[in-house]
Amino acid sequence: MINTEKEISPFAIPNIRLFLAFRVLFNSRFYYPVFTILFLDFGLTVAQFSILNAVWAATIVVAEVPSGALADIIGRKKLLVFASLTMIVEVGIICFIPKTNPTVVFFAFLVNRILSGLAEAAASGADEAIAYDSLAEKGIRDQWGNVLEVLVRLQSIGFILAMSVGAAVYDPNLMNKFFHFFGADINFTQDITMRYPLYLTLVLGILATVTTLQLEDPNDSQGTPVKKTPVKEAFGLTLKAGLWIFKTKFVFAVMLFGMMFDGIIRTVITLSSQYYRMIELPESTFGLIGSLVAMLGFIVPKFANKIAQNKGPAHAIAVTAALSLTGLSGMSLFWPYAGLIPALITFSAMYFAGFFVSFYINRETPSDRRATVLSFKGLACNISYGFLGVLYALLLTTEKAGIASPDVENIVFVNTFFWFPVTLLLWLCALLVIYFIFLKEKPE
Repeated sequence: MINTEKEISPFAIPNIRLFLAFRVLFNSRFYYPVFTILFLDFGLTVAQFSILNAVWAATIVVAEVPSGALADIIGRKKLLVFASLTMIVEVGIICFIPKTNPTVVFFAFLVNRILSGLAEAAASGADEAIAYDSLAEKGIRDQWGNVLEVLVRLQSIGFILAMSVGAAVYDPNLMNKFFHFFGADINFTQDITMRYPLYLTLVLGILATVTTLQLEDPNDSQGTPVKKTPVKEAFGLTLKAGLWIFKTKFVFAVMLFGMMFDGIIRTVITLSSQYYRMIELPESTFGLIGSLVAMLGFIVPKFANKIAQNKGPAHAIAVTAALSLTGLSGMSLFWPYAGLIPALITFSAMYFAGFFVSFYINRETPSDRRATVLSFKGLACNISYGFLGVLYALLLTTEKAGIASPDVENIVFVNTFFWFPVTLLLWLCALLVIYFIFLKEKPE
């Protein structure tokens, strides 16, 4: 008798299609290409902008793991509905806040950042868990790599559209030229157009909410409904999941390598606009470069999926490490114009790392604790990112001492960038030693 269950396409499962739609709607925010100047145009200072982003990162770190445990307890769908509703509130607050009182504006953005962090934490882990368990329910969990491949491509399309449209509607001059071309007598100002990316993102929040309301919590891998325990057991579930990670050497090793790659490369991505300036690329090209980076999502997942399906984890680490070290080393040379090539190599390594970490952790994690374990993954990566950010800020402060030049920021940035490939190499060597001594499974 033919087993037709294994012939089911993962994209025929409603939860998989809804998962893909949610990820794109939740993450493709139209204000990303103008993120910093949007805050400043509302009257905030650079210092306030830094404080608000620190609050956002701290909120994610604090809420990441508890939200994952909560998803495993009360259901993943409820957490995703909460995340999308919170997205509507956080964006809505700054959509309509008047600019008349700077103090009110700051506190409105403070609430926005806290709610944004809560939404990110609530969505992290729960969405992957509900999608992966939907595959397991149908007996096709081996199709997870294909789902990830399509997801990255769709997110790349969403990111390109958000970068292009968000930057366009933010520019009052471009909006005036566009409408005047069609004979419309409309005059836009920056005070008007600065809110357009927010309005568009608010629409995405509404669509994300509609999407999550259609999700269904799947059965577990044995075909029975996922058991929900009382909320008071959240701490116990979190502790058990944490202990399981430490005891499961392979998963623990994947998280360690994942937080290394994610922390270092994400820090570099945060500094990418400064890097582009230093390799003499005009600022008008930054949006195009962002779209070019997003297009890597059409290429990298296919190769990453083949490696994950046909090669071992060691091969995945070797590929990611080789790309990261090559890219970061090339970037540290600051070649004019040509420096974009090693930057693209570095950013492609980020796609590889994210794919491999998700693939291996989901493959090894039991259904009843999947969201919690994935939240630990998110927590580890955010801690790594935050810790490296603080260290780099201290390094910059130290290097500035004794340099009297109007270009001190640029000089220090160029002089300290080599620490990124050096740190990655040292960290990689340390992890390999730890793995072979403590984490590698010994033959029976």
